Amino acid sequence: MDPLTNPATGLEVHQFPCLEDSYGYLVRDRESGICAAVDAPSAAAVEAALAATGWTLDFVLNTHHHPDHTGGNFELKAGTGCQIIGPRADNARIPGIDVVVGDGDIVAIGRHRARVLDTPGHTRGHIVYVFDADEAVFTGDTLFSMGCGRLFEGTPAQMWDSLQKLRALPAQTRVFCAHEYTQKNGHFALGLEPGNRHLLARVREVDQLRSLDMPTVPSTLGLERLTNPFLRPDSPELQASLGLSGAPLVEVFAETRRRRNEF
Repeated sequence: MDPLTNPATGLEVHQFPCLEDSYGYLVRDRESGICAAVDAPSAAAVEAALAATGWTLDFVLNTHHHPDHTGGNFELKAGTGCQIIGPRADNARIPGIDVVVGDGDIVAIGRHRARVLDTPGHTRGHIVYVFDADEAVFTGDTLFSMGCGRLFEGTPAQMWDSLQKLRALPAQTRVFCAHEYTQKNGHFALGLEPGNRHLLARVREVDQLRSLDMPTVPSTLGLERLTNPFLRPDSPELQASLGLSGAPLVEVFAETRRRRNEF
């Protein structure tokens, strides 16, 4: 059994590296065999993962339109007949889209249910998929381990609102993000909260994992709330580092994101 599988619920998760620094995911209902790819960064990488697992693809769950998330859509659809599911707010930019979804909609993968959250900011139509009963969220480029996505199309207020939706999920929720950015994110975060003992421990762990070329993903929401500066604009130490003590949280978030852009 893949160590990412939830033995209590039977949702199987197969994580695989692709492109330069991306992760792809296959999620499967063990009982029915129904399987989805969360995003399709590369058709070849998804096909290799399917061959390695012996699974058959039924769906692609796109989080947003960027090519490193949708580049394999057409080829996978042609080769497998899978359905492409993606954000209603950005359906015109999702290659091959069949089904549009938005905030509060439910996507069924066999007996497992993914709740859709609208999380604009990185792009105007970004969504994430929350498997509440399976304690897993697939966050695309909205939330990374100790980071968040750049604001290419949205505003700081939109992104902070999106991140608050994720911050509210239960602590044990596993965070499956789309990129291996954790090490650089952690060293940036240390510059803002050098006294955060949870962050210090996490950075040591991440440095060790990366020295062994091992993934730092998934994380958990509980760990992210303790270590991710983009979920911590209410931290007095972080606010003081930015010279924004007592400022509105969205302003603290915006300045944190601006500094990360330049890091």
